[in-house]
Amino acid sequence: MDARQLRYFLAVVDAGSVHRAAEQLYVAQPSVSQALRALERDLGSLLFHRTGRRLVLTAAGHALVAPAREVMRDLDLARATVEAVDGLLGGELVIAAMPSQSVSPLTGLIAAFAAAHPGVQLSVRAASTPADVQRMLTTGDAELGVVAASPDAPPLPELEALELETQSFALLARDDGMLPPSDPVRPAEPAGAALIVGQQGTGMRSVADAVRREAPGSRFAVEVEHREAVLPLVLAGVGIAVVSDSWRALAKSAGAAVRALDCPDRLRVCLVSRRGRLSPAAAAFRELVRA
Repeated sequence: MDARQLRYFLAVVDAGSVHRAAEQLYVAQPSVSQALRALERDLGSLLFHRTGRRLVLTAAGHALVAPAREVMRDLDLARATVEAVDGLLGGELVIAAMPSQSVSPLTGLIAAFAAAHPGVQLSVRAASTPADVQRMLTTGDAELGVVAASPDAPPLPELEALELETQSFALLARDDGMLPPSDPVRPAEPAGAALIVGQQGTGMRSVADAVRREAPGSRFAVEVEHREAVLPLVLAGVGIAVVSDSWRALAKSAGAAVRALDCPDRLRVCLVSRRGRLSPAAAAFRELVRA
């Protein structure tokens, strides 16, 4: 087998069909089909069940996915290491980040890294939960991740973590009149409030749940999975939102009213990576964070 065959194999796995894989690889469809057949002959096993135009992994195909991704990561690492001999003049670094933490602290870290290494292309991939970040690092879809979880949450297995900061929570509203006058605001004070909340399983949602329980007459007005929609909904006057401190600067610059929330919950924000050797770009980013 060779690297091209493995790359085509993984493209078909991710795309679900030879046709879409060929489009994403910018190659002719017969080239992908021939590479798959050659790989199957070499391994002596069928890798896909062919059902119409769809391809479904066989047991052998499932077994090949993880080693194939590992091979491609090692090749990318080898290439990046050679390219870095004369300095980080190119290459790509992929970071998986949860939405709130991509606002802060990731924005500031990227700005510092881009200033030091302008030739490196940075890609930030969205992840809703710490488990999403872990999965993306495990599969090789990203090399670094930024996660936020409660301080007593167990560490993510097989990942190295570097703590960045601890964040508390705040309330956002279109104007001061929609929030209690106190600062910080106790969870019981926003009586009758319409709340804009994110999806279950996040720190922001658990604190919003506490506000709804303690504030008389409060209710969930909007539940939105796209956290980037929270601030526009707040500015439109739909309701108030519980957010992490990472939103403070952006919300204030947009003209929103911001109050600290008096609750014990905190988020521990960490930069995470797989154990073992990092690419030069990822190692440089981690060193910048450590410094």
